[in-house]
Amino acid sequence: VQLVESGGGLVQPGGSLRLSCAASGFTFSRYAMRWYRQTPEKGRELVASIGSTGGSISYADSAKGRFTVSRDNAKNTVYLQMNSLKFEDTAVYYCRAAGITYWGQGTQVTVSS
Repeated sequence: VQLVESGGGLVQPGGSLRLSCAASGFTFSRYAMRWYRQTPEKGRELVASIGSTGGSISYADSAKGRFTVSRDNAKNTVYLQMNSLKFEDTAVYYCRAAGITYWGQGTQVTVSS
């Protein structure tokens, strides 16, 4: 199993980023995918989930209305579009396949003016 997150960076409050997670080593289209984020202060938080075929989408309250999760099963990739970013969105973001205990290296998102 391999999960490679990318797309993080430094962005000003109110800005946008699109995170990607490229998956390999398992049948991507059969698994729901989840985005998490982690900070030393808050620990790990589930941000968004998407079902294996793109349905069953859910968000943490902190992400509702600002983040959009999507996936492309042909590319074995899941995305997280993040808009209207806030200081408190600063974290390392990880993707994970539901039911598979594997974490990628994550991608750092820093919201700062």
